Amino acid sequence: MTPIHINLNDYERTGEGANGASYNHKTDKSIMMKLYFRNFESAKRELEVAQKAYAAGIPTPKPGDLVTDGECMGIRFKRIEGKKSYSRACGDDPEHTEEYAREFAQLCKKLHATHVDTTQFENVKDRLYAMLAANPFFTDREKEQLHAFIADAPDTDTAIHGDLQFSNGIFVEQNGVRTPYFIDMGDFCYGYPMFDIGMVYLCCKLNDESWTQTQYHMSNAVAARFWDAFALEYFGSDADLVAVEQAVLPYAGLKTLMIERDTHRPMPEFREVLKKTILKV
Repeated sequence: MTPIHINLNDYERTGEGANGASYNHKTDKSIMMKLYFRNFESAKRELEVAQKAYAAGIPTPKPGDLVTDGECMGIRFKRIEGKKSYSRACGDDPEHTEEYAREFAQLCKKLHATHVDTTQFENVKDRLYAMLAANPFFTDREKEQLHAFIADAPDTDTAIHGDLQFSNGIFVEQNGVRTPYFIDMGDFCYGYPMFDIGMVYLCCKLNDESWTQTQYHMSNAVAARFWDAFALEYFGSDADLVAVEQAVLPYAGLKTLMIERDTHRPMPEFREVLKKTILKV
């Protein structure tokens, strides 16, 4: 892919995440853009995966071009006007947190019931093995234990988002009807859905208050309410929430691999979860 050179002055910055910033075109309302702060290869990978996911019928904004402003690499997408993330919706309207959580859970259940062509996407286990091998912060013994846990997880050919934060689910509402989409598709793959649900739990229950407020625009108390409603919708209204949390917890801990890949530093707050679940110390 050869990136198209763009003039950043034609765009208005609208948001920022850990890996990049989002922009809307100032005059063409059909275009939004995501620029990566670093790691140009990530932009190429996300575009390739997003194109395949879109073609497979996954509800995600239509991907367009690979672009560069001369310093950063990014992707243009079809803009979803009036969009709002599920995290922002809960922050703006906490009284309806449970409603948003149930809707997000329904979206996730549909995703996790979608069978994909496994020749077109990566197996989540292979991705985790690669992240584990490249991680410099675990000992050889810890890597052996984590590898064994990943290997023992069930194998499926169903879609998983790969970075299932409630900020990576968005919706647009028209005439009282909300249409949902997934965004940030760079880690989309296939495999056991619990690898996805672990990230939902991590976002809702394992971050400190300041991070939750800054990144997700809500308090930890609201995030915890989101998890409870999400879990009951996803696993069933009669689900034992304590048992569900115990089952999900090791998969939440495994997200340490992704977070340390992106931050390039050890994350002791999440490693504690691994010590309590997978790692025998």
